[in-house]
Amino acid sequence: MSNSNARDALDAKHERNREQRVTGIKRWVEYIHTHSPDDWGEQQNRLINSQLESARQSDIDAEQRRRIEEAGRDYSKSPE
Repeated sequence: MSNSNARDALDAKHERNREQRVTGIKRWVEYIHTHSPDDWGEQQNRLINSQLESARQSDIDAEQRRRIEEAGRDYSKSPE
């Protein structure tokens, strides 16, 4: 494969990724507009909490663990 073909394939992949992100953002905006903040706020809290828990259980170094725990503390302090 020539550099030109590789570059074209990479450009096409980037464009597909961008389109997927835009589609996801539009779906999220539609969801926010059609559901009350109580609905999506609770779901967002569950998602973030599960991500924090998953990160805490993974095999990470002490510095990364400290940053995760700090982010969790900062998150729990923020108003809902």
